[in-house]
Amino acid sequence: MYTYPLRHWIAFFYIYCFFGWIFESAYVSLKKKRFVNRGFLRLPMLPLYGTGAVMMLWVSLPVKDHLLLVYLSGVVAATALEYITGYVMERLFKMRYWDYSDQKFQINGYICLTSSIAWGFLTIFLTEVIHEPVAGFVLALNPGAESALLLVVSGFFLADVVRSTKEALALGQVLESMTAMKADLDELQVQLALLKAEASCRMEGMKDNVRVHAETFRGDIRLKAAELKQEAAADMIRLREEAAARMEQEAREASQALAERIRLLTDQYRRLLEKRQKLSSSISAWHRGLIRGNPSASSRRFSQALKELREMLEQR
Repeated sequence: MYTYPLRHWIAFFYIYCFFGWIFESAYVSLKKKRFVNRGFLRLPMLPLYGTGAVMMLWVSLPVKDHLLLVYLSGVVAATALEYITGYVMERLFKMRYWDYSDQKFQINGYICLTSSIAWGFLTIFLTEVIHEPVAGFVLALNPGAESALLLVVSGFFLADVVRSTKEALALGQVLESMTAMKADLDELQVQLALLKAEASCRMEGMKDNVRVHAETFRGDIRLKAAELKQEAAADMIRLREEAAARMEQEAREASQALAERIRLLTDQYRRLLEKRQKLSSSISAWHRGLIRGNPSASSRRFSQALKELREMLEQR
């Protein structure tokens, strides 16, 4: 059962990739009440299932006559594969395409106890039930036809892997850029709020200074008018008026400078907001497929940006 040439193992890989896609897409589609093309690739294949199935067959080879050991080997191998794959994909693409963080007995959101238990039973189901008819189908194929078919499928598969990897990396960069822009927008909002508060305080201060100056001026005039001659009083009035004019000019210049700073920051905020909106609305069809095909995907660093993209897609 386990002694196969390389082409058969490749065929098994593609078949189980397809079976995995059927299972995941059916489950998620029923859960979401709409069709979901589940997975990282655009082809109806989930490489994690294909790799996991081949690995399960390999690790169960030495213990194929002991059902408990088959179960345990499947638990260990599939769990290790799931953790490594999840860790690497998050580092590369800045997203988790599955997340068990809300499950009990989970490790870093990549694996959880219930999933590992299921992998063990799936290993038994695979080795005892599924694989025999699959192997019979593959072994019955004409070697030449099988090799030709595998070449065609491999071509499409590799092209899909390359394109999906490229687009997933680009989507990660979009999320990173959107998050960085959001931080810049928040900082600009704080600066604008501080400048507007400063402008308001300055206006109040100007009013108070003018009022105090006027009251002081009137008091001085009343006190000095009886003592000073008309000419001296006129000089005092002129000096007071010149001082008031200088204060008003300085206040106007300060207000104009503050208003210009507010205008520049407002323009910068508007341009950055437009740039971010344009970036989020110009994602490719491939990116939309990645987001829609992985409704449970998450991102610790870029959760807000991913949420915005999902909401935008739901509105379309």
